[in-house]
Amino acid sequence: MVNRVPNPGELEPIETASVDELRGLQLERLKWSIRHTYENVAPYRVKCEQAGVSPADLSSLEDLAKFPFTVKDDLRQAYPFGMFAVPQRDVVRIHASSGTTGKPTVVGYTRNDIETWATVVARSIRASGGGPDDKVHVAYGYGLFTGGLGAHYGAEKLGAMVIPMSGGQTPKQVQLIHDFEPDIIMVTPSYMLNIADEFERQGLDCAKCSLKVGIFGAEPWGDAMRKEIEERCGLDAVDIYGLSEVIGPGVANECIETKDGPTIWEDHFYPEIINPETGEPLPDGEMGELVFTSLSKEALPIIRYRTRDLTRLLPGTARTMRRMDKITGRSDDMLIIRGVNVFPTQIEERVLAVSALAPHYQIRVARDGQLDVITVQVEKTVEAADADSAAVARELKKGIKDYVGVSATIDVCEPGEVARSEGKAVRVIDERK
Repeated sequence: MVNRVPNPGELEPIETASVDELRGLQLERLKWSIRHTYENVAPYRVKCEQAGVSPADLSSLEDLAKFPFTVKDDLRQAYPFGMFAVPQRDVVRIHASSGTTGKPTVVGYTRNDIETWATVVARSIRASGGGPDDKVHVAYGYGLFTGGLGAHYGAEKLGAMVIPMSGGQTPKQVQLIHDFEPDIIMVTPSYMLNIADEFERQGLDCAKCSLKVGIFGAEPWGDAMRKEIEERCGLDAVDIYGLSEVIGPGVANECIETKDGPTIWEDHFYPEIINPETGEPLPDGEMGELVFTSLSKEALPIIRYRTRDLTRLLPGTARTMRRMDKITGRSDDMLIIRGVNVFPTQIEERVLAVSALAPHYQIRVARDGQLDVITVQVEKTVEAADADSAAVARELKKGIKDYVGVSATIDVCEPGEVARSEGKAVRVIDERK
């Protein structure tokens, strides 16, 4: 339902530069970033010394593979500021992860970093079809989470009017969308569905509201979810990708004219795909773990950061820069159920394939003796409230068994009974841990 395509004349020159020009810029910036990190981040310099490499060993983009990886635990061990490459007086903002599984990962930004971040988010909104005449409703959470402020500064950089709603207060979300008539919403896809539910509770049709574009990120979502959101909400759904360790949202974004996977803003973030088991680089087109190296960050440069996201690199289409395929899952989110690798997005696709089911679900994994057991809690749509729950359960159970390869217990609830999230959806509760 593409209805808003950016004017090519509005694009930055680097977005349409030749591949040779782009690679030349990347090498120049990579040499700076490697040296900046080596000279100013002691934990990474130690890693380089142990690996027997130094900035002098980088003379081509391919040489990056000689350098050691950075992983989330490196940031945790350096908590709070041990990975910063500039004096604290030069850091103008701090963000951090929730720290629910240990110490949070802390990221810092110089003034130039904030400007770079705003630029790539503005570019992302423009790639989504947005412009300075638009109103942008930001329903990502503000605070230490990078989503809200990242989207906010990018929309302001673009010249758009920002509605800084943040997450939560779902009835008020609907009220402001109805009253302020924004053109664009930036939010997690699961929470957009909650907003659509609230429209219906208030007797309103979300598909008839002012929203034309939804820029959705912060959690994996597939094409089945895109179709569901576009049909219910009457908008173009595009994917924004980012993570706080690399900068935040805006590392990559889908272009509205193609919707064929997020274009990576390669002038600032250099991507690699590696074999998640061996760490060996893989060629473009092969599936593996996504790794990023920052090319222009000052406060927290990051070299070969293992994202744990599983995808592949694809040639550019709407832009010269390469695309990444839709994230199929995270290597650390993968569930192993009786020897079968299972990703929540695979379950999601089967849920959305059953017409009687709403796009809300939760997966519980437990152990029965020596065996792993999986229960998928789902709920019927309002329209299918009278449907036979046992028949619906059988249909989903067969779909999961045929498509995913595991047997699951299906718990079919009434409309509205599955737990909702006001930010990132909690899809998996693993009771084995």
